Amino acid sequence: MKNYARVFRGTAFTSKSPTEVHILKEHLFCISEDGLIEKVVAPENPEYQTILQTYQDNLQCLKDGQYFLPGFVDLHVHAPQWAQSGTALDIPLYDWLNTYTFPLESKFSDLGFAKKVYQDVVSTLLANGTTTALYFATVHKEASLLLAKICAEKGQRGLVGKVVMDNPDQTSEIYRDADTQTALKDTEEFILAVNELAQSTKQGIYPVVTPRFIPSCTDDALKGLGELAAKYDTYVQSHCSESDWEHGYVQDRFQKNDAFALHDFGLLRDKSVMAHCNFLNDDDADLFAETGTAVSHCPISNSYFANSVIPIGYLHSKGVAIGLGSDISGGFSPSIYDNARQAVISSRMLEDGVDTSLPAEERGVPNSRITINEAFYFASAGGGESLSLAIGRLEENYAWDVQIIDTTVATAKLPIYDEKEDLHDVFQKIMYLVRPENICEVWVQGEKVHSQ
Repeated sequence: MKNYARVFRGTAFTSKSPTEVHILKEHLFCISEDGLIEKVVAPENPEYQTILQTYQDNLQCLKDGQYFLPGFVDLHVHAPQWAQSGTALDIPLYDWLNTYTFPLESKFSDLGFAKKVYQDVVSTLLANGTTTALYFATVHKEASLLLAKICAEKGQRGLVGKVVMDNPDQTSEIYRDADTQTALKDTEEFILAVNELAQSTKQGIYPVVTPRFIPSCTDDALKGLGELAAKYDTYVQSHCSESDWEHGYVQDRFQKNDAFALHDFGLLRDKSVMAHCNFLNDDDADLFAETGTAVSHCPISNSYFANSVIPIGYLHSKGVAIGLGSDISGGFSPSIYDNARQAVISSRMLEDGVDTSLPAEERGVPNSRITINEAFYFASAGGGESLSLAIGRLEENYAWDVQIIDTTVATAKLPIYDEKEDLHDVFQKIMYLVRPENICEVWVQGEKVHSQ
């Protein structure tokens, strides 16, 4: 028998496919020293009792009413914007950015202020079951590196980008890179510093090339960032075809959609994740699928700022990788649970339509709805696939990134009254009703990083 670092016993839910949830009842999860699931053992397996006896001093068994879920992946977080979450969501995107967001982000030149916000947002996301997060920081190199260090210290798998904004025509003089060359130099130095930090970080810390979006960047910056992504084989993140204003701006500037403009600069690649993407057409979606570019679906934020409902099920059917993003603070909630719920709601509204003056058959977009099973997949396995990382599934050779859900917490008890209730019904109740109080432990790469 192999020597495992730790063994866990309990019932788990994980995605079998985009539409199917695999229920692993009272399985054993054997975890290696490097935090991977080395073996999953069913109760009927002859090794089951032997492992239980061998590891009784290093065994964690779930209590009645507790379940394992994979840690969630948040593919779009503006870490500095945690300081303004829940603010000014009733004004247009352009005004929101210039009146609230950019002045706030400019304050992150102050490392003391940055440390307070970044420590809080990383801890908050972990407490909400988010074990991996793809972060936008700010234009400030040192503060962006501080965010990566905080992720490393707190045990969250962090992918962090120093934001590039060098276009004086579309950015405020109080908040932008000094010039194009400084933006590119700072980005390269940031990449090297994070890669060095990653060498001593068990769960993984990754630098991300981050043009904020096309309006904020000059052509030279976009070209230079594409070259840096290729040189260091880094992740890339940006916003793509989010709203009428942003989508229209790019068409006016380049006479093409965001997807093809970004591709021209080398910014669509297998490690690229583009947020929103509400206005992708079929050609754009085909280009995403061809290049391996993933979509971060931000359903709460989209309801406020995207001027549309993205046909997420259709994009996924065309072979585009999909994950979920909170888009703090365009999205007010740090919970991927909340975004999974909104993803289902928005898809139903897209399919059913909203204009009751039209006949029912003309009101919506057919075949648009997704199920909670699909939303769970986007929150976990889909997020892992979007990042090409072995995360988001409770399977052998995947990282032990888990949430332990307690459905019996007195202040947030789930309505489960029958011990023999169908476990898929229990899963649905978890996905729709869990609050942070129910997330009693969170583990990343085999290490406990949060407990109630």
